[in-house]
Amino acid sequence: MARIAGVNLPNDKKIDVALTYLYGIGLTLALKILADMKVDRNKRVKELTDDEVNGLRNEIEKKYRVEGELRREILGNIKRLKEISCYRGSRHSKNLPVRGQRTKTNSRTVRGNKRHTMGSGRKPAGQKT
Repeated sequence: MARIAGVNLPNDKKIDVALTYLYGIGLTLALKILADMKVDRNKRVKELTDDEVNGLRNEIEKKYRVEGELRREILGNIKRLKEISCYRGSRHSKNLPVRGQRTKTNSRTVRGNKRHTMGSGRKPAGQKT
């Protein structure tokens, strides 16, 4: 089992899909990394040699921010927005949508306005009250 950036990659997946298990690496970036390393994208993780695994590990750790480092950076950015009390920071602190989405009909449960349908919770008509 290959271990990259503290994450165990699943053995039976193709390497391009398995790399997406790392936080911060999507399919496009995974394909780019494999092209740079000249690794066949159709190989399974269990078919990789130790040299290929070490090469991928070194490439990812040197060039890209993944997992804990990326999560810390994102949390730091959100914390900075909250501290300077900008609009986006205030939306983050209130747990509301930040990027201009409507809130009248969507994100109701976040706002504490969970409406049920009219018939929810009603007893069947044949039952005594």
